Amino acid sequence: MERRGATDSGKADFVSARSKQRDILELAIPYALILLVCWTPRPWQRLLWVVAAASIVAITYVSYDGRKAMGLRATNFFRSLWVVGAALAAAAVAVIVAARLHTLNVPFSFFIFVKTYWGYALWTAVQQFLLQCFFLARLRRLLPGERLAAAMAALIFALAHLPSPILASVTLLWGFAACLLFLRYRNLYTLAIAHAILGITIAITIPGPVVHNMRVGLGYLTYGHSHRPVQSP
Repeated sequence: MERRGATDSGKADFVSARSKQRDILELAIPYALILLVCWTPRPWQRLLWVVAAASIVAITYVSYDGRKAMGLRATNFFRSLWVVGAALAAAAVAVIVAARLHTLNVPFSFFIFVKTYWGYALWTAVQQFLLQCFFLARLRRLLPGERLAAAMAALIFALAHLPSPILASVTLLWGFAACLLFLRYRNLYTLAIAHAILGITIAITIPGPVVHNMRVGLGYLTYGHSHRPVQSP
């Protein structure tokens, strides 16, 4: 009996070690590809984007944790809807301040507004999925304590927004808060909506030259070169 128990314990340790190695690889490879996408010039950037997206889709499919664990459900949607309200309140304050500072840049019509930002809104939902369902889920299995996992996920999220000081700072704070809220409510939808509201608010209240049109990585550094006025010969 003792020999059998020792064998079972050894198998459990092996499975645990293998699972941790798998989580580390599933974190490191997609994140490295995301950073490469941010810091690689075109046309190679587009190819790396496809590779990164394909790897994330493949890993998500193979390691599918279920809709409940990923927060893709209606449960707690209304209980967590206050997060959207808080985001709207913060957006309203930012818009009022920007209007007084004459930095507000809102499209002239609702149609133009939707046309301008619907793609960005979808992208914020993808980012929220990556933060909660991809990175946070694996960091929780690797690190002791949910707060530590949330802090590490937020740090990873913020580092991907460098060298923009504004976006890196905002995503660090939002990333940590969003991870804690996700662990409490397990609903991704309200967080995605709040993220879209906050992101669009930054875009319309902070001048493009200051935030470099929400660019990160190499795009942030080359923003000034691509927007220099053409000099006449």
